[in-house]
Amino acid sequence: MRRVLLWGFALGLAGCATSYNGGRMGFTGGVDAQMITNDTARISARGNGYTDQARISDFVMLKSAETAREHGFSHFIILSGSDASREGVISTPGYSQTNVIGNSAYTTYSPGSVQSYRKPGQDVMVKFCNGACPGMLAADEIITNVGPRYYEKQG
Repeated sequence: MRRVLLWGFALGLAGCATSYNGGRMGFTGGVDAQMITNDTARISARGNGYTDQARISDFVMLKSAETAREHGFSHFIILSGSDASREGVISTPGYSQTNVIGNSAYTTYSPGSVQSYRKPGQDVMVKFCNGACPGMLAADEIITNVGPRYYEKQG
């Protein structure tokens, strides 16, 4: 029974990871693109505490490909990138409670807890071009291969 509860809890948490959200930044994270020049953009992706780094990397690749296509380009290359992850700690205080029954006192103590978290993030600069430029990735291939993992099914 305990295993069933643990599996159910783990599956519930898996659903809490940041969603691609149509390529937009939302309350729990997401991805955003800002054009810097006519052929260069900054792509920013943020996740919540349940999102792994690989998912954020996929968001960056997918948004780069979508932005290339939106601006009439067929290929892109990542010029530079930086880790925009955030880490922190949440602590809760402990407490004690004393109950007196007759001439006896009973005290129970619950210790506090400390939970650390990591919210992954990436900021990258991307350059776009048309045609098969050396070292560049094909936007259509990224959309075809990475997109189905994150696009919500219309139904």
